[in-house]
Amino acid sequence: MQIAIATNTLAGSGKAVKLAKKIQAILTVKKITSQIFTEKEWDDRLYQFDQVWIAGGDGTVNYFVNQYHDIKKPLCIFNGGTGNDFYALLYGKTTVDEQINHILQSVPKPIDAGTCNDRYFLNGVGIGFEGAVAKSLRGVNKFGGKTFFMIAILKHIFFYKEKRYTIISAEKRVEGPFLMISIANGTRYGGGFYVAPIARPDDGLFDTNLVTPLSPLKRLRYLPVIEKGKHLTLPFIDYYHTQKITIQSDQLIQAHLDGEYLEGHEMIINILPAHFNFIY
Repeated sequence: MQIAIATNTLAGSGKAVKLAKKIQAILTVKKITSQIFTEKEWDDRLYQFDQVWIAGGDGTVNYFVNQYHDIKKPLCIFNGGTGNDFYALLYGKTTVDEQINHILQSVPKPIDAGTCNDRYFLNGVGIGFEGAVAKSLRGVNKFGGKTFFMIAILKHIFFYKEKRYTIISAEKRVEGPFLMISIANGTRYGGGFYVAPIARPDDGLFDTNLVTPLSPLKRLRYLPVIEKGKHLTLPFIDYYHTQKITIQSDQLIQAHLDGEYLEGHEMIINILPAHFNFIY
């Protein structure tokens, strides 16, 4: 078996590259051939390997699935970034050695993906408040993972103004102002916020979470509730499942895909059932 280890020199301020070297050293001891590819070396050679192991965070994984959106080789993720929410969904808490041993004894399973306009994602899309937070994080050294994300959230709690959207899906059509619109494939993002606590990445459905306007004081009150995933029955939450959803607005829509910022006046979001094969 030959394994490609795809990593990102920027992920985790160099953590991902060190992790990739550690993985390769473990594989060498096991007499398994591997080769490390940094992001500038990602090309068609990765298709020639039996498996691709990704060392990095959610941003690295998002970059990978957009560059290799048609890959059917078995994939896996190692915790090498500042945001590792999709990794946590698949692997939980484990050491590198334990994860490698588990992967080498496991078979790949299908995982859903999504598209938003012309971009791919694994974890989810956040529109509105979350998108504004993501925009404020662009180009900033994310030294603290979840702590840094919390600081950015607190800056927006008192000043963010809800925008009006038209939300269209087979299940419903709604119009009005919303604080947050989350379309989730995974359970959490933002370093541990369980925006979709019952989501499954292999059920062919998005978990959609619509949050109506809240005052700054209520935002402060319910932020910890959303963080723990205890918000689904709250009166200002509309939570449902869908396969396709379109978001429109006369104002510029601020959004993130797996933490990566995106903007536009229309977001067309589709589920791609069983699109990738992950070993977990």
